[in-house]
Amino acid sequence: MNWKEFLFTGLYTGYFPRGSGTVGALLALFLYVILHQVCGSYGTIANVILVAVVTYPAIKLGDVAEVYFAQKDPQEVVLDEMLGFWVTMLFHTFSLSSAFMGFFFFRLFDIIKPFPIRKLEHLRGGLGIMIDDIIAGVYANITIAIIMEVMKMYGIILV
Repeated sequence: MNWKEFLFTGLYTGYFPRGSGTVGALLALFLYVILHQVCGSYGTIANVILVAVVTYPAIKLGDVAEVYFAQKDPQEVVLDEMLGFWVTMLFHTFSLSSAFMGFFFFRLFDIIKPFPIRKLEHLRGGLGIMIDDIIAGVYANITIAIIMEVMKMYGIILV
């Protein structure tokens, strides 16, 4: 087994014939929920550490993946979707509602690629693979923060 392939394909979820990015993001959601179940009240800190620890190796694995598949940003690479989802959830209090909202908005921004995401994905190598999903995660993160503030103003609490 090639451990690098195992990682950059998101435990081989990148080989799903359709919607591999969505499947990879679902894996990230699942792992995020487990992280919070294991870490309890420290889950938010654990997610920050996860993003900090995974980002640079993910970029390097993206470089390897482009050589492995002999193409730019191969669809089998879903580590970028996983990282993007975890960025989406940075600093948000854990709830299943916020996690599913994060999944929805991350995939939305990852698919529609608002400025400057589309331009950034043209960067070479692993940075080009990861950066568009990281920025989509930032956009989704901000969107969730705004929605949560509005909900708080109206006394709506997520479970």
